[in-house]
Amino acid sequence: MPKRIWNNKTGRARLVLLLLVFLITGCAGLPPIYTVAGGTGTYVVRKGDSLYSIAFRYGLDYKSLARINGVRPPYTIYVDQLIRLHGSAKSPKKDSAPVATQSSTRPPSKVSKPPSAPSAPVAGWRWPLEGEVINRFSLAQPVNKGIDIAGDLGDTVRAAADGVVVYAGGNLRGYGQLVIVKHNDSFLSAYGNNEKMLVKEGENVKAGKSIARVGKTAANVEMLHFEIRREGKPVDPLRYLPTR
Repeated sequence: MPKRIWNNKTGRARLVLLLLVFLITGCAGLPPIYTVAGGTGTYVVRKGDSLYSIAFRYGLDYKSLARINGVRPPYTIYVDQLIRLHGSAKSPKKDSAPVATQSSTRPPSKVSKPPSAPSAPVAGWRWPLEGEVINRFSLAQPVNKGIDIAGDLGDTVRAAADGVVVYAGGNLRGYGQLVIVKHNDSFLSAYGNNEKMLVKEGENVKAGKSIARVGKTAANVEMLHFEIRREGKPVDPLRYLPTR
C-alpha cells in the first residue's frame, strides 16, 4: 500500500482550520461573564445593580467609585456598563446636546436619588431588631462583616437611623433580600436575609420605621444580618448601637 505524504503547508493549514472550528463551536454556548476575573479590577453592570450595591459588594466607598468612573449624582448606571473598581478619577463628561446613539438610549439599571447629607457621625442609632446577638463582628476567620441578630420569621426589621433607601434587592450573593440605607456621606447600614422588603429605593426612612421582615438563612436559621459601613468599610455595629 503506497504511503501518503502530506505537504507541510497543507497539513498546517488543515490543523489551523480544525482549531478554528473547535474554538467557534466550543465557545458558542458559553454564558456571559459579568464580573471580569483575573484581578483586572472591573465589573460589568447587571440588571438590578446600583452604584451603591456594587460599592457594597467590593467594600468600596460609593463616592470614590463614582469619581473613578466619572459618574455624577444621582449616580445612574446602565446594564452592560463597565465599572472600574480602582484607579484614578475619571473626568465626568461635559453637559452637551444629547446624541442619539445606542448606548445613550439604554434604560438605566437603577437610578438612585439620595438627598445630600453632611459627612458627620450618625446621631441616634437604634437596634434594628429586638433579639440576641448570635454572631458577632469579626474580620478574622470566620469573617462576619456585621452582627447576626436572632428573631422569628416575619418579625419587623426597623431602620437603625434616619436615612434614605439606596438599595433594595437580591443581587448580592450571601445576603438574600437586602436593604441598604444611606445615613450621610460616610455611613450606610445594611439589613440582610429578609423574608420580605417593605421599602423601595429612593424612599426616605426615619429611625424605627419598618423596612423588612425577618427571613431564614440557607441553614434554616431565623435571623437578621446587620452591617454598618463607614466610607465603604465594615465596622463593628456594637460600637455604635446603644448598650442593652
